[in-house]
Amino acid sequence: MTQDADREFAIPETELSFTFSRSSGPGGQHVNKTSTRVTLRFDIGNSPSLSGEEKDLLKERLATRIDKRGILRLVTQKHRSQAANRKEAIERFGPLIRSALKTTRPRKPTRASKAAKERRLREKTRRSRIKS
Repeated sequence: MTQDADREFAIPETELSFTFSRSSGPGGQHVNKTSTRVTLRFDIGNSPSLSGEEKDLLKERLATRIDKRGILRLVTQKHRSQAANRKEAIERFGPLIRSALKTTRPRKPTRASKAAKERRLREKTRRSRIKS
């Protein structure tokens, strides 16, 4: 995962924890006896892979997915196998963190050109004549 071109980092799988539970939805008798739903947990506050400002940024931008203890939760139950759901959770985790850490350039205020203002006023005048 990368934040900017100058800063590259990876979060090792050892910092992620997984819990498995019974999935909802169709699946017949199989669904009642296997725990295929995967919950990926990532402790943002205790992660050595992230800097302090990255942790703050994640807590701010992913606030709806983080509990009071600062643990990010990602739940997947799309597939009927635990391994496939685990793989999908890891695949979704990367882009989620990457997009939350992406810095946006501040908007540079611009002004409409004189010609653009004149065109707008001419069009408004023309439109008012049509309506009248």
